Amino acid sequence: MSRKPSSVVALYPGSFDPITNGHLDLIQRGSRLVDKLIVSVLRNESKEPLFSVEERTDMLREVVQVYPNVEVDSFDGLLVDHAVARGATVLLRGIRAISDYEYELQMALMNRRQRPEIETIFLMANEAYSFISSRIVKEVASLRGNISGLVPPSVEARLQRRLSKIKHRGA
Repeated sequence: MSRKPSSVVALYPGSFDPITNGHLDLIQRGSRLVDKLIVSVLRNESKEPLFSVEERTDMLREVVQVYPNVEVDSFDGLLVDHAVARGATVLLRGIRAISDYEYELQMALMNRRQRPEIETIFLMANEAYSFISSRIVKEVASLRGNISGLVPPSVEARLQRRLSKIKHRGA
């Protein structure tokens, strides 16, 4: 029987392109469950992100600075290898709908197969944020829809500026 570590470090991975209030809700709730929560941006250029990894980590740092036990970084490669390198024994994942659960379950089982010592904790999305995804936020914003309340105000401003630049280039 393994013992609980003296300090529990969790890793919350994602693309965060951009961070939404749903992500922030999970960060806030997750930070209460562990000693340290590392929010880690996945470097996956095949997804053609709107914001660079550096921009996403800057946005995250800006909005999580109010949580003293939360830090931000980025990674590429296997998530479980990154978790081990950072001393994390827990992966934090959010679930919005049944479709998320099916995907997350597959990932959790594969992660467990790779590194059995790392546990995955699922938090259900707050119902107020259960429909929000970065993809939907970007789509609505690109069509000049109202995204206030879906992302932090500083992120909304960056998103509007970025989409405005893209529209001007394409015009």
